Amino acid sequence: MGLKNSRTRWGITAKTFHWIMAIAIIGNGMCGLLMVRMTPSMAMINVFALHKSIGLTVIALWLLRVAWRMQDRAPREEAGPRWQHVAAHITHGLLYVLVLAIPISGWWYNSVRGFPLQWFKQFNLPAIASANPGLSNVAHNIHETLFWILIAVVVVHIGAALKHHFVDRDSVLLRMLPFGRVKQSRLYKGEEK
Repeated sequence: MGLKNSRTRWGITAKTFHWIMAIAIIGNGMCGLLMVRMTPSMAMINVFALHKSIGLTVIALWLLRVAWRMQDRAPREEAGPRWQHVAAHITHGLLYVLVLAIPISGWWYNSVRGFPLQWFKQFNLPAIASANPGLSNVAHNIHETLFWILIAVVVVHIGAALKHHFVDRDSVLLRMLPFGRVKQSRLYKGEEK
């Protein structure tokens, strides 16, 4: 398996971006849910700082992933109903938008609260808006709402992958797993039966 995608499966680079980002996003979501339930303390401040740093890392990974994706053609789609291909494209589009929008909305929330923003205590990042306590609740609600929308889209995404694997018995999930073996006999979109 090469760094780039083949006609039938995702390459190492695409898989690495997918799984590292998935782990970062899930971990950061859990971190966010934890920190809002903590009592004010140094531990809470450290969890907030970690949450912000991971969010900034997700933005950087998103930019790198999109840059890679623009020059590395996706594998051919497996044959299936048109509605499934349309649904998959919509779901992936939503995932890309939400994965960027959530950390940016968090950055905005942090900025209107007037808090400093550091990346793993290495360097400071500028505010993307002026401090405005009146916008704090709006910014927080947007950030949180986007998170819950992402959860719903991720559930659909995982559900579709499991349906492909266990019901359709095709290679859609296997093509993205780190060590999955692709079933070579599958037809791809546009091929004759």
